[in-house]
Amino acid sequence: MSAGIATQIFNFITGVISTIGYPGIFFLMLLEGLLLPIPSEVVMAFGGYLIYTGQLGGIWLFSSFFLLLMAGTFGNLAGALLAYGIGYYGGKPLIVRFGKYVMMDEGTVDHVQTWFHKYGPASVFGTRLVPIFRTFISIPAGIGKMDWKLFSLLTFLGSLIWDSILIYFGYSLGNNWESILTVFDQYQYVAVAAIIILLALYFYTKFRSRSRADSKAE
Repeated sequence: MSAGIATQIFNFITGVISTIGYPGIFFLMLLEGLLLPIPSEVVMAFGGYLIYTGQLGGIWLFSSFFLLLMAGTFGNLAGALLAYGIGYYGGKPLIVRFGKYVMMDEGTVDHVQTWFHKYGPASVFGTRLVPIFRTFISIPAGIGKMDWKLFSLLTFLGSLIWDSILIYFGYSLGNNWESILTVFDQYQYVAVAAIIILLALYFYTKFRSRSRADSKAE
């Protein structure tokens, strides 16, 4: 993604939230859950910053933090369920045909699907805490016909934790909230590297087990 496009997305996100508040946060996080290039790091951290400045207030008995957290988490859940439905009813052929429009090619589907088949439901929860993969896992879960109620629960809990962290940093950093983007860029590389290492260990272990079984058969 070029710097120009990234700046346009950044301005779009902050503009939507500044204009319509909590509904805008719900809408943006729904788009992120649908695999569109809307970084939750910007949405939720900026929301945390607006709480810091007092521009996002509470309503009735609900605090601004709670409303922000619920708007983001339920928005993400709604988007994830739509992506799950695409995988469930459309399957891999639909993703291969149209995935390019959401920056998801066949190779990405295969990698995330391997991760899902290896770790099952735990992968749905775990990847919600990992940039990039946190949204892509919804489609393999749908293709794998995972129980939608369990999928919803794990997605909600994972998103709740992720969004809480982002809000906290956005609020704590105050006027320097944008610095969180640099931190999470570095975290992203570490997280992706960790996933690659885990997958490599998985295939290595599987290869060793098969080699031992073949040796015994001889």
